[in-house]
Amino acid sequence: MHTKKRTSAGYLIFVYILCVFLAVLSIFPFWVMLVNATRSTTEIQQHAVSLLPSKFLMNNWKILWGKSFDPIRGFMNSMIISVFATACSVYFSTLTAYGIVVYNWKLRRAFFTFIMAVMMIPGQVVMIGFYQMVYKVGLTNNLLMLILPAIQAPAMVFFMRQYMLPALSLEIVQSARIDGAKEFYIFNRIALPIMKPAIATQAIFSFVTNWNNLFAPLVLLTDQKNYTMPIMVSLLKGDIYKTEFGSIYLGLSLTVLPLFVVYFLLSKYIIAGVALGSVKG
Repeated sequence: MHTKKRTSAGYLIFVYILCVFLAVLSIFPFWVMLVNATRSTTEIQQHAVSLLPSKFLMNNWKILWGKSFDPIRGFMNSMIISVFATACSVYFSTLTAYGIVVYNWKLRRAFFTFIMAVMMIPGQVVMIGFYQMVYKVGLTNNLLMLILPAIQAPAMVFFMRQYMLPALSLEIVQSARIDGAKEFYIFNRIALPIMKPAIATQAIFSFVTNWNNLFAPLVLLTDQKNYTMPIMVSLLKGDIYKTEFGSIYLGLSLTVLPLFVVYFLLSKYIIAGVALGSVKG
């Protein structure tokens, strides 16, 4: 008996040590990036890795601010695109999944199959045609063209449908209809609260995807006042930034910061949402 207890305790200690090691290993690159944002180019060249911050944060910020683009404006552009694109994709994907699950119509299965087929098409394939359309209607350099396409999110529709099938009781929907509730009222007041874990999980993924998106903004945006943070970070490789590594790390830190905030705000849902969505599907 004592041998089994010692074995079990030793196993738990090993698991805890392993988890702590993996956590430190995951955090280490981000910590080095934040520390390097406070160091000078000379310090980074002499010692690429340091765990202690330095005193050159404001100097790196002045260099970053002194370029032709505005980091604050880029931050706000990325925030506007990411927030509204995430809201559109989550809401309309949930609404589409609701229509597939709740309503029994003739082409329902064919429509869902079509959505799954759209998932197989890479976004880069349709970008030329999309750019030509945007150019003809005169909406290049318009942030709206990076927000509205987010309504089309077939992978999110698939996830929401798989989560909604066991989670949303059709009897509740029928009862609400009998009580005189309108369809959009049922969706907004009944279906959406039930889907909260799945919505939070997909919101994290969608926000990260839109925030890190470089290809579409690089194609559609040519005016510097509309540049997003990924575009500005990609421009850090040129001119003076070939030697100012501290400013490069500062720009990268500004890009990553909102992702941490969004993740920590919604992290309590991510494990439950992914697990329930996969198991129930």
